[in-house]
Amino acid sequence: MGALAQYLEAAGVATTQVSLIREHTEAIQPPRALWVPFMLGRPFGVPNNPDFQRRVLLAALRLLEAPAGPVLEDFPEDAPPDAEGEAAQVCPVSFASDVRDASLGAALAREVRELRTWYDLAVERRSRTSVGLSGVPIEDAATRIAGFAERGEIAALDGATPGQTLKLLIEDLRAFYYEAAAAKPGGAGAQAVQDWFWFDTAAGRLLLQVNALCAGAEDKSVQRLAATSVVPRAVLKDSRAAPAGT
Repeated sequence: MGALAQYLEAAGVATTQVSLIREHTEAIQPPRALWVPFMLGRPFGVPNNPDFQRRVLLAALRLLEAPAGPVLEDFPEDAPPDAEGEAAQVCPVSFASDVRDASLGAALAREVRELRTWYDLAVERRSRTSVGLSGVPIEDAATRIAGFAERGEIAALDGATPGQTLKLLIEDLRAFYYEAAAAKPGGAGAQAVQDWFWFDTAAGRLLLQVNALCAGAEDKSVQRLAATSVVPRAVLKDSRAAPAGT
């Protein structure tokens, strides 16, 4: 959308847009963009909340008043809670409670194995997947992320910086969990899946730890991830989001 906006502006048509991934917008530099700290797929926040959605829309439209660009502003509010009913509060996927792993990395590997059947079913049903941006198997992605959490270093993929590598691996891991959760019967809502991922899984706990490591990293490409690319701002503000140690 950012590249298309530049094309339209060159033709004399003023544009503005809503951005869910700040780093992409910073790189493309569209004429005007409003970054929002909402979950992917929800550029205007939660459904059935017209007052909040109107505030987001007006904030994006007000960027048209800027005398020159590129302009990138942050929306100051988090999305309100998702009112999806009692069914949305059910944990999408439960893990064995009697397993005691020596580290979050070992727990993550176990979760990935347990989720594989649900993920494969999701791919079969949808005939597509968002997993694969990094180009490495999900088991390998999990191992690399766990390695970063333990050592604070990550081997860059071909043609990518360490920060870009870590971001792609994290996006693959998150997509794997979300798609697996969507395959389980019961229709858990988006907010329930997000809460489950960040607060009930080893993957979520590990990424909270990774986010803290990114903030103090020497590599600038990794350091930039700590702003919003690892953990959503709404999750970081939650009292349950204290990073767990290995």
